[in-house]
Amino acid sequence: MITVISIVILIFSIIIHEVSHGFMADWLGDPTARLQGRLTLNPIKHIDPVGSIIVPLITSMAGFTFGWAKPVEFNPYNLRNRRQGEFLIAMAGPLSNLLIALIFGTIIRFTVASASVMTPFLEVCSYIVIINIVLAIFNLVPLPPLDGSKLLLAWLPNQYGQFRTMLERYAPIFVIIVIFFLWDFVSPVIPWVFRLITGVSV
Repeated sequence: MITVISIVILIFSIIIHEVSHGFMADWLGDPTARLQGRLTLNPIKHIDPVGSIIVPLITSMAGFTFGWAKPVEFNPYNLRNRRQGEFLIAMAGPLSNLLIALIFGTIIRFTVASASVMTPFLEVCSYIVIINIVLAIFNLVPLPPLDGSKLLLAWLPNQYGQFRTMLERYAPIFVIIVIFFLWDFVSPVIPWVFRLITGVSV
């Protein structure tokens, strides 16, 4: 049951992450996501059969839940300010996850303070907070295809375009590096952020 709940939370948190990219792009002048029907929370529009179903099921059996949705596309040439726009679009995803974590973390903080007990509802809230903290931090790692790399690459001078293309070509390798080699150095931040938001320990 916990596995199913975690997968559902993960999928919808990733969908909100991707939709946030699309809304920001639309707001900045690029209607690509809107024209493709991606500015919706309807899972059918976002689910990747492998990344949203198969991978979460397999990884949950290994003790952690990992996955992805279909990326929301945008055309940088439609943006009113390309560099600033790419930065803001990349930032919108992690910020949406942090906002979700703050909302449900606040519920935990004030409910636990008054009731001094973790109900099943608050346990679900805890999963929501943890998963969204993980998504935000994971996506801020500055390696392609994660948002952190786009935050940095958005400010590269135009002559480094080929360097950017080369990095993005090896994106799957970088994801493996982050998961299996760098995550142990990043993950200790998660309990600290959770306690900061909720006022309780994981």
